[in-house]
Amino acid sequence: MHFALKQEFETTNAQGDVERKVETMDYSSSAGKGPEMKAVQVTHQHPPTNQKTSGGVLTGAAAAATLALESAKDAISRN
Repeated sequence: MHFALKQEFETTNAQGDVERKVETMDYSSSAGKGPEMKAVQVTHQHPPTNQKTSGGVLTGAAAAATLALESAKDAISRN
């Protein structure tokens, strides 16, 4: 797959994240077919750089993963 840059736009979404949208052309080919070209739009999202986090999201995710693993281990040991 090969991308050729066409146009780029930068906006801020409702959550305050910076979004960079790139309109480009996708050139591809596959076995038994000739080359294909189609227009695509790629969106990159970046959270605000001044956002401060205490790691609460990661802590919650780690706790949920630990709970899921413990439940799976208990279910396996009962069988």
